[in-house]
Amino acid sequence: MAETETSERPTDDDVIIRVRGVDVSFGLKQILKDCNLDVKRGEILGFVGGSGMGKSVLLRTILGLNQKQAGTIEVFGVDYEKASDEERLAVEQRWGVLFQHGALFSSLSVMENIQVPMREYLDLSPKLMDELARLKIDLVGLQPDAAHKYPSELSGGMIKRAALARALALDPDIVFLDEPTSGLDPIGAAEFDELIMTLRDTLGLTVYMVTHDLDSLFQACDRIAVLGQKRVLVEGPLQTMLEFDDPWVKSYFHGKRARTVVTPEHGEASMAERQEN
Repeated sequence: MAETETSERPTDDDVIIRVRGVDVSFGLKQILKDCNLDVKRGEILGFVGGSGMGKSVLLRTILGLNQKQAGTIEVFGVDYEKASDEERLAVEQRWGVLFQHGALFSSLSVMENIQVPMREYLDLSPKLMDELARLKIDLVGLQPDAAHKYPSELSGGMIKRAALARALALDPDIVFLDEPTSGLDPIGAAEFDELIMTLRDTLGLTVYMVTHDLDSLFQACDRIAVLGQKRVLVEGPLQTMLEFDDPWVKSYFHGKRARTVVTPEHGEASMAERQEN
């Protein structure tokens, strides 16, 4: 599990996203019911669940992009739904979002994509925005010449990094990542996980990561939350997931695709098997 090098692990007093009793429905179909979740300052939280269960729905609801029918969501202590325009603006400038598949604007270069949040929220000169965009490009490990390329000229891994650079444009306190390693080969996915951990440690970020990637959960996440039956079934460290008595959770973390490692003591075994021995 990842460990922060620059600060102590977060405590219950460090909750910066608090979801309580949230219901979300689309028409007659209810997606979330009485859903609760805490995200703590400085952690990488992995958010998992079956396909179509509502992982991205909760993320978008936290961001104010989906309407909820009941419950409360507080971000940095602010109830976004009840906040004034000024309070909402202040909160929005403290988060960054990497949507699934990157969601870059195809008609804009990488540099111009990164500058979109700057143009929306800040009053900066074109020269300063160019300099800041180049800094973000370097921060996510892209080459300088990527600045003037368009999304169609980028590989899948480069698109993810460019989208992450845009998410970091306003120096946020928290970043939301929706399936950040989907579509990447194992090497590219591992490198992206390393990048996220490095950014968390060096910038003091909090990371909310929706993912299906077991390797990301084992390698990068401090805590994991599992969505099922329209609510969060369990949240906690990996050991809690391995011990939780639920058929879907057991299948996910103890199944045939559970992460395998090789050790002198056990040979090749899944992480779950090692924890049980």
